[in-house]
Amino acid sequence: MVPTVLPPILDLAGTAVFALTGALLAARLRQTFVTMAFFALITGVGGGSLRDMLIGTPAFWTHNPWVAPVIFATALIAWFTPRRWWEGELLEWADAAGLAAFAVLGTAKAMAFGVAPIPAMVMGVITGCAGGVIRDVIAGEPSIIMRPELYVTAAALAAAVTVLGSALALPDALVWSAAWLAGFVLRGAAIRWKLALPAYDDASGEQGGDNDTGGNPRG
Repeated sequence: MVPTVLPPILDLAGTAVFALTGALLAARLRQTFVTMAFFALITGVGGGSLRDMLIGTPAFWTHNPWVAPVIFATALIAWFTPRRWWEGELLEWADAAGLAAFAVLGTAKAMAFGVAPIPAMVMGVITGCAGGVIRDVIAGEPSIIMRPELYVTAAALAAAVTVLGSALALPDALVWSAAWLAGFVLRGAAIRWKLALPAYDDASGEQGGDNDTGGNPRG
């Protein structure tokens, strides 16, 4: 189970969105255009490259002529536009669409290469989340997976629906659409209503996690 063409338009759009988040982080840190382009690249292709490395196949962007140009064009757009245009809820919603799309496509590609269902789901989550994690680590920022509302969980839901649809032998287009919608809706609900999983309770019985993390539940 794999899309006929990898990456399709949806995948390129998700790549551009993630690349934009990397470029904007470099902009916030007042870096050069070269650094901005580098951050856009590692954010846009980091998750998919890690997935392909684990599968044992060449990284998807090395044999697709459009991925790198789209990423660098996105960095160029970010360079010439005020950062405030892209910040806030609009970018959050766009990121949610990209997260769900990458989780679906990552899971589908893993299964197409013979990866078992549960590991394929993990591959989908990695595809959706790893680029942002790599970006934040290099920048010295708190990791995206430590944000208070549901994030990884939304990618996991999209991946799970993809696996379930494959097990039921449903049409690919239906499965991918439903899986993307499930992940996007959950992430969107988390953005809108700040949904989060319960945090770990320490030995004292206090709610909200330990003091080192500021009490933010993770999702």
